[in-house]
Amino acid sequence: MNAYLLIIGLCVVIILSFFTNILARKKNIPSVLILIILGVGIQQLLNYFDVPADLMGTLEVLGIVGLIMIVLEAALDLELSWEKWPIIWKSFTITSLSLGLTSILLALVIQLLIPEIELLSAVIYAIPVSIMSSAIIIPSVVNLNNYNKEFLIYESTFSDILGIMVFYFIVENVDVEGMRQLSFAIGSNVFLTIGISIVLSYVLLYIIQNIRSEAKFFLFLAVLVLLYAVGKMFHLSSLIIILMFGMLLRNHKVLLFGKLKEWLHDERIDEIFGQFKMITIETSFLVRTFFFVVFGMTLPLAVLLGWKVWVISIIFLLITYALRFVLFYMVEKKDTMPRTFIAPKGLISILLFFAIPEGLRTEAFESGVLFVVIITTNIIMAWSLISTSRKPDGEGEEEFEIIRPDEPTIDPPTETGSSTIDFDYHDE
Repeated sequence: MNAYLLIIGLCVVIILSFFTNILARKKNIPSVLILIILGVGIQQLLNYFDVPADLMGTLEVLGIVGLIMIVLEAALDLELSWEKWPIIWKSFTITSLSLGLTSILLALVIQLLIPEIELLSAVIYAIPVSIMSSAIIIPSVVNLNNYNKEFLIYESTFSDILGIMVFYFIVENVDVEGMRQLSFAIGSNVFLTIGISIVLSYVLLYIIQNIRSEAKFFLFLAVLVLLYAVGKMFHLSSLIIILMFGMLLRNHKVLLFGKLKEWLHDERIDEIFGQFKMITIETSFLVRTFFFVVFGMTLPLAVLLGWKVWVISIIFLLITYALRFVLFYMVEKKDTMPRTFIAPKGLISILLFFAIPEGLRTEAFESGVLFVVIITTNIIMAWSLISTSRKPDGEGEEEFEIIRPDEPTIDPPTETGSSTIDFDYHDE
């Protein structure tokens, strides 16, 4: 392919992605739908001109970088404070219960409809489609009221982090025999990684605050990616390193104590946080854009023709939304709309699906299920947000009675031509 045509194509995709984000904010239409459809269109165009395009390697690299950026962006959004505690514990409770119960129920459905698949493999396939996508939710809920918006941001962030952690804990310890040995292996892995992550996070923050060079943020992104890759080679849960660093950078006022307050300076870290947040958002936007387009380009449309794909997908959707409704009602005991139907699947689901090891893969579970679930959950979210935005003003919000004094009354003119104004205010 001509190099200039390739550059033009990449630039057009980025520009279109920018405008789809604006459309998502204005009309509540998820940009992921447009990007995947764009990828499918490019796939058909390349097929028509018989242009070969093996992009699975590109998708894998984008997936790894995207995974790191999503966890980092999520960690930078996690504000830890007593004022946020009610939202934090409620969203964490609903997220953990929803993720666990949905994964188990979906795994049982997979085993029922695909008898040849083992339970562990069924669980591994169920986890990706049980995770909400913060990459889609965060830019989509800007028009909701503050409580719903903050709740969904925390819930989707926890869903990303917990889902990724659980998935990799199981996958990386799949060769361990027995539940007791598996629990010990996972526990020791977690505690070892957390200990290393805490030390590394403070050291990295100390170093970054003392670097005066302007070109330092992509240097630290490279360091974080390097730590993630090295940790993976040693079978550590290295996403915890990314998570800890992001949380420390976001909540340094809470997490600094003793000598650390002397070594790490608030004003310098505040400045670093603002710049690092901006770089992270821009990089995540770029990675997500190309990931969804490439995913659409690699999607085999023929898999959507099987009846089993649609049956499994519909059952998955019913279980997901029924569980969310019940959990919201039990934990919050109030109106659950539109949050019940805001549970889109996206980049994380695709990343984890393609990260399933060969030993746990089965051709009986078709990738079309993932595509149908992603598209449908995003359409349902869009419908829910649009329905909410069309409600009359004040509907669903707390109502306050505003008491105003009566308007002054003006008596008709008297015979002498004068008039009297009677300001008669009545208490209500």
